[in-house]
Amino acid sequence: MSLSKQLFLFVSVLFLIIFSLNFILSVNNIKSYLEIESQVHAQDTATSLGLSLSPYIANEADPVMETMINAIFDMGYYREIKLVNPENKSLVFVTNKSGFNDVPQWFVDLLPMKLATASSEISSGWNIGGIIYVTINPGYAYLKLFEQVKSTLIYSFITFVVAIFLLVLVLRFILLPLQTINNLALTIADGQFATIDQLPWTKEVRNVAISMNIMSRKLEGVISSLNSKLEGLGKKLLLDDLTRLLKRSSFETDMKQLTIGGDAEAYIFLIKIDSLATLTKEHGPESIDIFLKKFANNLIQLSEQYASGVLTAYRFFGAEFALLAQSLSNEQAESVAKQVSKILSDLAEEYNRTDIGHIGVTRFNSMRTLGESLLAANEAYEQAQLIGANSYYFRTTDDHAKDIEAWKDLVFKVVDQQAYSVVFASPVIEFKSSDVLIEDAQTQVCDSENNEIVPIGIFVSIAEKFSKIVDLDQGVTEKAIDYIINRAIRHEVAISLSTRTVKNADFRAWLAEHIGNQAIAKQLVFSVSAYAVAKETAMYKEFIEFIHSLGAKVMLRRFETQSLSLEMAKALKPDYIRLARELSNGLSFDHGKRHFVETMQEIANLVDIVILAENVLSDDDYRLIKSLGLAGASR
Repeated sequence: MSLSKQLFLFVSVLFLIIFSLNFILSVNNIKSYLEIESQVHAQDTATSLGLSLSPYIANEADPVMETMINAIFDMGYYREIKLVNPENKSLVFVTNKSGFNDVPQWFVDLLPMKLATASSEISSGWNIGGIIYVTINPGYAYLKLFEQVKSTLIYSFITFVVAIFLLVLVLRFILLPLQTINNLALTIADGQFATIDQLPWTKEVRNVAISMNIMSRKLEGVISSLNSKLEGLGKKLLLDDLTRLLKRSSFETDMKQLTIGGDAEAYIFLIKIDSLATLTKEHGPESIDIFLKKFANNLIQLSEQYASGVLTAYRFFGAEFALLAQSLSNEQAESVAKQVSKILSDLAEEYNRTDIGHIGVTRFNSMRTLGESLLAANEAYEQAQLIGANSYYFRTTDDHAKDIEAWKDLVFKVVDQQAYSVVFASPVIEFKSSDVLIEDAQTQVCDSENNEIVPIGIFVSIAEKFSKIVDLDQGVTEKAIDYIINRAIRHEVAISLSTRTVKNADFRAWLAEHIGNQAIAKQLVFSVSAYAVAKETAMYKEFIEFIHSLGAKVMLRRFETQSLSLEMAKALKPDYIRLARELSNGLSFDHGKRHFVETMQEIANLVDIVILAENVLSDDDYRLIKSLGLAGASR
């Protein structure tokens, strides 16, 4: 019950108690007053009538006495007047037992009044000639009492209504700051750290508002500090300790995003320092570190000649480096290769050598897996070794068009005939209960002609390119719903959605029809890529709100600060965040990763987001993730 209702009830009960006591005392006082007034009136009438009858009482048959009594009786509210002689013989008797129709009988029965009766002796000389008895009719007293009670009730009710109206206004005015404080608390719970600018004038409520402002500012500071710390840790995890170039994991992430883009124009440069081992023997490890830093700095300077994100440098390991060039023409890409070749030649001259490295260049092909792309770049590198010192080889042969036609036919055939299967795997185990929390709905496609499993990443990329991804995602969702119903599944099932599906109005309408306001909705978790969300945040925020309105949940998968900050993820209000595999493994020996995940969990606890780990390989990492407070992990 709200505070306003409690105060309203308290005031109403208090008013009722006070009114009841006051009303009872008032009615009893009025009743007593009317009884006393009736007694006095009866006595005055008896006395005055006795004096008036005194001259005529000697003659008991004198008609004047009856005339006088009737005259008095007709002038007042009397029940009866009786005149008797000393022997108690009735000489005159008049009576009127009629009541008042305006007074209900239940009122008379509820408040019985004593009949006011008075008497007076009538003297005849030195003797008593008779006695006069006068009894007042209580009907008049009842009428006055009834009218008084009615007026008291009416005015009391009006007073009560006015008081309640004023109370409601006052309570609204007084309790309005409490609603503001409540809204602030909910806002803080959502991770938005606002403050109350207009402080309430009530001292106690004002103190609460000031305390809430202090708490909000402190929490904002804590979250901001943790976010900065997390951002720093995230960048540190992505960079090679020696050269400060991005690691291979970042290259793999960027390649996955290019695959999702489908038609992206990009080139992969694989650079290997062939003479690193010889240089190490000749100059020692410290000199080689300097050499690698110089080469890395040259790559960074080369990248800075282009717009942000066009040319990105990576160090895989040891003497192996890479460049990823996006949005460059074939001529521009070849120009980059020439510049890298010159960097190698300059370093070779500085270290008194003629040949220290080679460059293999290949064009990005969305039909290839990551391994196939690197293999193509490595083949180009091997060709470069045959050309000459510090040279490059530009691989131009490509069966891209042929692959696309074959893939297109396969995608249309599989999607239209629903010739794919959905496997429910990679269960996320909840640490607290050891029960399955979420299973992934994973699509599997088999090429019947070649009798081999199709790389699903490429299949999805082609399906999205030719607008078949919506049908595929809808079909997978249907199979997931059937799986939950037919198997009586209790845990949740995660369904990956593409950006095109998320944008599709027909899919949303279908989804609302099939799961809206149904019990099964709470078991469906729609999984979206953190990278895709970062590109179109506003659209995904609206989609997440739509999914929540249906009663389902949302997960941000493959989360890492390189693609999406936790601050932005917090604003989207997803139900789950699943860490990228790179962050879920190696924590037991990589203190940087451990510190990153630990900090992320601290922030997640404050903003009420569930953090999950994906594909944890080692038992040590699994135990460590559990000890850090994450909700669950898959293996």
